This record gives sequence, C-alpha cells and structure tokens, in this order.
Amino acid sequence: MNTTTTQPSGAGTGSPANEMRRGSLPNHFPAMLLASCAAVVAGILLAFSSFGFLLWGLLTAVAYVVIIATASARVEGGRKAKDRLVTAVVYGCFLVAMLPLVSVLWTVLRNGIVRFDGYFLSVSMSGVLPSMDAGGVYHAIVGTLAITGMATLISVPIGVMTAIYLVEYAEGRLKRIIIFFVDVMTGIPSIVAGLFVVALWMILFGPGETNGAAGAIALSVLMIPVVVRSSEEMLRLVPQDLREASYALGVPKWRTITRVVLPTSAGGLTTGIMLAIARVIGETAPLILTTGSSATAINWNLFDGQMMNLPVFIYSQVRMGGAVNYERAWAAALTLILVVMLLFFLARIIGRMFAPKTR
Repeated sequence: MNTTTTQPSGAGTGSPANEMRRGSLPNHFPAMLLASCAAVVAGILLAFSSFGFLLWGLLTAVAYVVIIATASARVEGGRKAKDRLVTAVVYGCFLVAMLPLVSVLWTVLRNGIVRFDGYFLSVSMSGVLPSMDAGGVYHAIVGTLAITGMATLISVPIGVMTAIYLVEYAEGRLKRIIIFFVDVMTGIPSIVAGLFVVALWMILFGPGETNGAAGAIALSVLMIPVVVRSSEEMLRLVPQDLREASYALGVPKWRTITRVVLPTSAGGLTTGIMLAIARVIGETAPLILTTGSSATAINWNLFDGQMMNLPVFIYSQVRMGGAVNYERAWAAALTLILVVMLLFFLARIIGRMFAPKTR
C-alpha cells in the first residue's frame, strides 16, 4: 500500500506560514547596529581626513538601512524585512525634516545669547546711537504684543464665526464662493496686505500716516483666512452624533454650537489660532509699510505715531550693520522665538481650561 505524505499548505519557502515560524532579531539589535554603523563610518571618514557631520549622517543612515534590511530578510523573512526597511526610512525622513529646525534654533541661540539678558529686555533704544554698545528691545516687545494682540482681537471672532457659518449653516453656491475667497486670501503675499492697508490709510487719513493700528489691520488680513481654515477643520471633527443628541433634547441650534460644538473643539481651535498668530508675528514687510521703522521710544498707543516691533527691529539692526547691531538683531530674534513659545504655552493652558471635562 502506497502512502503519500501531504505537505501542509503554505509550508514552502517564502510562504506566510513559513515566515511566521521564522526567528526574530534581538530587541537591542537595531540600536547596536546603528551605533556600530556610526562608529565605523566615522572611523573611515577620519582615516580619509574628510569627516563632516552631513556626510557622516548620510553614510550612517545608508549603511544602517542596507544592513538592517538584509539581516532581517535572512533571519525574519521578507515581510518583516520590508517592515523594518520602511520603518528605518520613515525615521530617517523625520530626522532630515528636523535638521533645519534644530539648526535654526541652535544658530539663533548661539548668537543671541551673547546680548540676551535682563538689561536688553528692560530698556529701549531711545537716545542710543547705532554704534553705541547700549540699548535694548523693550519697546519692540511692547509693540509686538500690542500689534499682534489687536490683530488677534480682530481676526479670531471673524475667523471662528465664518468657520461656524461654513460648517453649520452655509449651503450651495454661497458656501463655495466663501471657501474660494478664503483659499485665495490664504496665499496672498504679506506685502500685498501691507500695501492694501497703506492705500486704505491714505484714503482715510492722508499720506504718511503710520501707526500700530495700521499694522494690526495688515496682520489681521493675513490671519483671518488661516483662522477660518483651521477652525473649519476642527469643527468638522466634532461627531455629528453629539449635535443630534443635543437636538433630540430640544436644545436650539445656536445653543448646541455654543455649549457642545465649541467646547468639544476648543483644543483644536486654540491650536489653529496659535498657528495663525505664529504665522503673522514674524511678518516684516507689511509692518515696515504700516508701522514705520524708525521708532526708538516706548509707545503704548496703537493709534498715535510709529510703533516698533521685533521683526522690524531685527531688520533695521541688520540693515545698519556693525557687530553691535548684529548682536542686537540675534538677541531680538531669540526674544521673538521665546515670545512665540510663551504664547503657545499660555494657549495650551487656556485650551485645557475651556475643554470639556472627561470626569
């Protein structure tokens, strides 16, 4: 009697069942491999006297990807090897994207910390000549906070209410027209917003009239479309079931929006508003045209005279040249970054305060 041994389905080489019975690389193998590749590549480059951080990082990444994919294919099978290959590529792209950000932050910190101190933050440039080793950025901080604050007060209500209208009420052709113009406004150059406000100010008050209010209006022209688009996306993320549950209890639509939709999306709305502020707080071109570039004294009045701000202060110091002015410019750039970080921190706190409680 002949007996035939039947091989289990999928037991051949390379089949899914066979790959599931493969071994696996140790958990610490990727970290050890990366460290080994970095050390070996560094030694080779030093031996040829051509060591550079960019070349070292690139060759290390290539060597790591090739070796990890090959080792995984031999030990774990093709499916796991593809997973490790894609994972390594994703992490590598993330690091490449982070390099410019880290480089900018490090450059600003290294050059700005030279003059960044309490004196620099607490005095203005009033009575200080460009060549003098004195003066600070206090008047520019005041101007930046005042102008950006007024622009935020103008832009946030208009932007959020427009987003509410688009999500909750608008229909048909009018909705498409509004979305089209919002998208167009999102891409306009910042200097166009400045020229628009300059022309408006010339019509209303005559030529040569510059003040902080004009700069705030120019920034609001740039902020409104960003607030509209980000708020619209956040409002659309609120589940429709929450709205329907509120309607089922007899709650009117306006109250559902204020008590259900807005609190649910408070965190996302806050993030979108902060992105809009970060988008405009460093703008220079519209502020040069609308607020002036020669103010040296502290000015708290948005409607009276020129008002200095951090971006224009940086521009004016670099334009004058000289070691002292460059140091002031780098320190002002560091101050601007810290102001943005502080605003983001405060926005996170406010978002947590107004977000719905889970318990």
